[in-house]
Amino acid sequence: MSISERLLGKKTANGKPHIEAVSPCLALPGGEVRIIGKGLRPQELRRPSVRFGEIEASVLISSDEFVIARVPDEAASGPVVVGTNGHVSNPHAVRVATPIADDVNPVANPAFDPAGNLFVTFSGPRGQKVPVSIFKIDTDLKVTPFLDGMMNATAIAFDRDGQMYVSSRHEEAVYKVTPSAKVSTYAEGMGVATGIAFDRDENLFVGDRSGTIFKIARDRQIFVYATLEPSVSAYHLAIGPHGDLFVTGPTTSSFDSIYKVDPHGSVSIFYRGLGRPQGMAFDIEGNLYVAASLAGKRGIVKITPQGQASLEVAGQNLVGLAFGAGKNAVLATHDAVYSIPWNTAGLPLPPV
Repeated sequence: MSISERLLGKKTANGKPHIEAVSPCLALPGGEVRIIGKGLRPQELRRPSVRFGEIEASVLISSDEFVIARVPDEAASGPVVVGTNGHVSNPHAVRVATPIADDVNPVANPAFDPAGNLFVTFSGPRGQKVPVSIFKIDTDLKVTPFLDGMMNATAIAFDRDGQMYVSSRHEEAVYKVTPSAKVSTYAEGMGVATGIAFDRDENLFVGDRSGTIFKIARDRQIFVYATLEPSVSAYHLAIGPHGDLFVTGPTTSSFDSIYKVDPHGSVSIFYRGLGRPQGMAFDIEGNLYVAASLAGKRGIVKITPQGQASLEVAGQNLVGLAFGAGKNAVLATHDAVYSIPWNTAGLPLPPV
């Protein structure tokens, strides 16, 4: 092959671009996906065209064998194609998340109640009171204010009876909230209370981002369960399928860890090498999903029980996720919530 042929890129046998895979094949608008194939770059080193349905996408990097494109804001689930030299590639399916609420400000996972209603916070800057603390999104995707008056509502969790609990990073407390939005104090003195999670015995764990994980028994006795490195933003908690507590807490490092705390309170590193890891959720097969960046690629990272990591969903500004009924999930950014069809069933919360 001549130098000019190498510079212009190899052609497929019929001169048409061909897509072999899109990675990841799930994305938020604004997420960056890698299109892998052959003959993907036009002659004369010009960039190809990439279309999600009828919507033109921005091409960030192009070569003969891969293209990196940004999912357009108006894109919907459907085919993506690459065009070069008047030819159009075969289509390849991509699932794009759909916005369901955009006047929110979550800083952790949203949460489903047993009836399938979704709850998400408007947390706001620390120490600043906001008009609505928690929004409810019902099964018809109708968004309504649910709770006001709570300063910096942070994380939400439901116990086995469907009772809501909410942490406040400003008020150093965890609150119980009834279905009619009546609030009572469940625990105080929790430091900068951020992530919360129930285990199968209905102990409530609370992450104080200054370095402490508290365990609150059902009789409300409070124990120091574990101590970790302080976080610059929040601790996010999730209970694994075998009863271990998993914790993320972003630091100033770009090479952060997910910690595993066993039922005896012993801390180990489950995975190291993420950028700003935040909200987490498990599927029924024991895979962990975390809002983070992996090798500079931002989105939802999947980590197998054996510690193998891959980018599962492409997206910017993600803070958390939650699995709903069936095989659907919601993804939360710092100012919106999205729904995405996902061929994955989540681990029940709290675990049984």
